[in-house]
Amino acid sequence: MRAVRTVDGAFTVVEVPDPEGGGVLVDVAAAGICGSDLHMADFGLPTTVGHEVAGRTRDGMSVAVRPTLTCGICDRCLVGEVQQCRSLSLYGLAVDGGMADRILVDPSCVLPLPEGLAESDAFLVEPVAVSVHAVSTAGVEAGHRVLVVGGGTIGLTAVAVAREAGADVDLSARHDHQRTAGERLGAGIEVSGEYDVVVEAVGAESALTMAIDHARPGATVSMPGIYWEGLKIPNAVAMFLKELRLVPSSMYGCARGLHRHGGVETPNAGVIEKDDPAGELLVAAQLLVDVPDLAEVLVTHRFGLDEASEAFRVAADRSAGAIKVVLEP
Repeated sequence: MRAVRTVDGAFTVVEVPDPEGGGVLVDVAAAGICGSDLHMADFGLPTTVGHEVAGRTRDGMSVAVRPTLTCGICDRCLVGEVQQCRSLSLYGLAVDGGMADRILVDPSCVLPLPEGLAESDAFLVEPVAVSVHAVSTAGVEAGHRVLVVGGGTIGLTAVAVAREAGADVDLSARHDHQRTAGERLGAGIEVSGEYDVVVEAVGAESALTMAIDHARPGATVSMPGIYWEGLKIPNAVAMFLKELRLVPSSMYGCARGLHRHGGVETPNAGVIEKDDPAGELLVAAQLLVDVPDLAEVLVTHRFGLDEASEAFRVAADRSAGAIKVVLEP
């Protein structure tokens, strides 16, 4: 079968054996290119890329894939913080991912799709869940003023999640097409005054500086962005004087934060148990149904699997209008 791997530092479609062994075989319908995937070329990994994945099982069930494999027995898993699992591994990094014709996953990583969510859009469950976790752990509530810094996929999904929580949201984004997308999701694009919560979705020193500058005293700055180049805080004195709460936010977990901040996550999600390791992914899947414009706003380019090299080139050029680029085997 076909799979996307890094060959001599470039994303390349290669022929690999069909996956074998225990687990659930998923025929991939769509796999999104994440910003973190763009860094994988430098890692020289032997595995197939892709952790934003949706498709269909051999018995015909439409599913999204939870790309995190957790042990379920360490101290962090046992208290419901599975995103902090001490032996966590990730499809598309340590294990073959979903930019391929097929992917073999652990049964616990198979998430049936809610009615109304198409397989072609369900790869978005994973990045939306990142924002569900970031917004939840920041304690966003109805009536809060929220600033989102960054107009990429995580920034825009954070806009949608915070809006669904009842917050008034503004977006700071670099490119015109990102600001237009933010407006379509209900965000203001004029940054003014102070905010109760700031979501820093870029992972850059300048973005964190802006977040600290616009946070009110005692506010929370949520940090789902990855600081690949390391981090210094030039305005650390302002952070200190304001007594800001900086909250790094990694991936997604059991929706414990959502239960702490109000119980039912969406009107149609049903009961999501607070210790379900896929809790925030289930919330994300339902949000994609409840906000039907979200997928249309985010997905700017779709490519066939054989066009992976071009897809990655487009994904890396934000100035050319890309937000979310998808491979469809």
